[in-house]
Amino acid sequence: MAEPALRLPPLMTVAEFLDWPGDGTDTRYELVDGVPRAMAPASDAHGTIMMNVGFIMMNRLRAGKGPCRVVGAPGIQPHLGADWNFRIPDLGVTCSPNRQGELMMPLPVLLIEVLSPGNASKTWENVRAYSTLPSVREILVLHQSRVRAESLLRDQAGHWPSNPFVMEAGQHVELTSIAVGFAIEEAYIGTHLEAG
Repeated sequence: MAEPALRLPPLMTVAEFLDWPGDGTDTRYELVDGVPRAMAPASDAHGTIMMNVGFIMMNRLRAGKGPCRVVGAPGIQPHLGADWNFRIPDLGVTCSPNRQGELMMPLPVLLIEVLSPGNASKTWENVRAYSTLPSVREILVLHQSRVRAESLLRDQAGHWPSNPFVMEAGQHVELTSIAVGFAIEEAYIGTHLEAG
């Protein structure tokens, strides 16, 4: 006899989502417009790129002895549709202290996604949601299938550019919001895209 299909709850608020025990599997979810959306497990290349960039940022931020810190898979509540959305980028940077019991990253300034070929539309949907947070000054998207990064930086007037700034092999990634830069190839060390 076949097992019954798992049923997801009806529309949920962020508060209900954070109290939800899950669907009984190890599946991770984020909340999109009140509906839990399953998150695919990260590939080996995706995880390697994410850790490389996290390591670079963490070392540079610690060396600068400033208040900013890197958080892996932080909980983010977009400003637009806040009661119905809880997103989880790959990496985030905040300059606010960690507080006991906090489930969401406080005042993120930089959010980073690694774009997998099969989830491009979901990734860019999340980027648009992140841009509604007043504290977010910069968003970086790193491609998993080729050496390429796309950066969005909010200007002094608080406006986002119409299109991202694109960086490819041989170029430098400048994270202006946290004053950290690195050669784009550093993000791909240990992956099949690493230069021989």
